[in-house]
Amino acid sequence: MRIYLVRHASHDLIGRMLCGRSVDPALNERGHTEAAALARSLAAERIDLVQTSPRRRTRETAQAIADRIDCELEIAAPLDEIDVGEWSGLSFEELAGDESWRSWNARRGSARPPRGESMRELQERIVAHLEAIAALPIRGAVLVSHAEPIRAALMYQRGVALDDFHQIEVAPASISIIDVTPIRNHATVSESLVIA
Repeated sequence: MRIYLVRHASHDLIGRMLCGRSVDPALNERGHTEAAALARSLAAERIDLVQTSPRRRTRETAQAIADRIDCELEIAAPLDEIDVGEWSGLSFEELAGDESWRSWNARRGSARPPRGESMRELQERIVAHLEAIAALPIRGAVLVSHAEPIRAALMYQRGVALDDFHQIEVAPASISIIDVTPIRNHATVSESLVIA
């Protein structure tokens, strides 16, 4: 079985604002083009399930894929963006002067966003969901999510410490593939494919 972890396509706030869960932008023109390219690239794969985070940017990306492969789209809360608490909706310029933001970016394994979710909590939630998907009698699943949940899943699969999060890049409109073998649901991770 193969799980395709897809980061949502581009929107106008990427690189400018930490959207989190409180700011819910739509895809921009480039994002719609990327979503269509993702859909084309996955059209020939054996996919029985398409799930998405509740956020608009992921739903729009996932809908393009689901429509192309003629599969019903499911909303899955475990795929939601990390809860960044009080940082949600702040620009990266505003965050640059925040000591707790700098601490978070130095020590993801022990720091946490103010009133938010720790990276370990995020990792536990996404890994539990992947394990549940891996146990289903299906050939393939597309899970459309955000950079941090996908990064947390890949770090777990590759045995990367949470503090070393910077080792794994998850670009917009990228696909990371997890192959689940039938022996004890062992999973291997292949390299990320970037669809632009």
